Amino acid sequence: MDENTFEDVEAAYHEIKMGGGWYLTISLETSEKYEKEYVEIAKERGGQKRGRFNLNPKYARQLGEALIEFADSNEL
Repeated sequence: MDENTFEDVEAAYHEIKMGGGWYLTISLETSEKYEKEYVEIAKERGGQKRGRFNLNPKYARQLGEALIEFADSNEL
C-alpha cells in the first residue's frame, strides 16, 4: 500500500469517546474543490463538529509517532 493512499476508505474513520458526550473523530476526507485527500481530526458532539484540524496524509504517521513519544515521556 502506498503511503499517500488508503485501500479501504470505509475503514478510514475512528472516533474516541471523551467526557461530556464529546468525541474525537479521525477520518479520511476528500476536498471537493481540489480533489485531494486529507486527514480530518475533529472534536464532535451531537453530530456537530466544534473544532477541526486538517492534516496532509503524508504527515499522519509523524503525528502518531510524536503522540506516542509524548505519551511515553510523560508516562501516560
